[in-house]
Amino acid sequence: MSFLRAEARATLWHWREVLAGGALLLAGLWLTFRIGFLLDFVGIPMIIGGAALIWLGVQRARFRSGRGGPGAVAVDEGEVTYFGPLTGGSVALRELESLTIDGNMFPAHWRLEQRGAPPLLIPVNAEGSDALFDAFASLPGLRTEQMLSALKSNRRQAIVVWQRGTSRPEGLLLH
Repeated sequence: MSFLRAEARATLWHWREVLAGGALLLAGLWLTFRIGFLLDFVGIPMIIGGAALIWLGVQRARFRSGRGGPGAVAVDEGEVTYFGPLTGGSVALRELESLTIDGNMFPAHWRLEQRGAPPLLIPVNAEGSDALFDAFASLPGLRTEQMLSALKSNRRQAIVVWQRGTSRPEGLLLH
């Protein structure tokens, strides 16, 4: 028996990191200012940790695009795998060449490209796509705010979010 409607429960779950960070921040403020100097060494780190958790939680909540999309995503040891109803595949993050959000499709799709393989297309609302936030955040030089704004834009075009820097000139062939 639940005392909350399903929509309210889903909203609370969507913002779970922000709520936990707020509780940690409030507990730290209470320890620091209500009890006094005795527990400042515990309260101040709690305040800092709560603020950091709120900041991270807002970013994660902006990344979540819902559920119920086609297929499922799994991220395991730097390998992104998509199990779709019609397509699928996997990409190693260390071999990823570019990350694009393609708004031409409905729903929008992440396009993960690596050399020598067809691009992996993952719907933004695929089951388990929340794990992509941490996977993408590990890419060197990725700007999280740029990724989030590209994800939330309603433009019907492909936006390159991240691209690996190449050490060779673009026109130079190996053979």
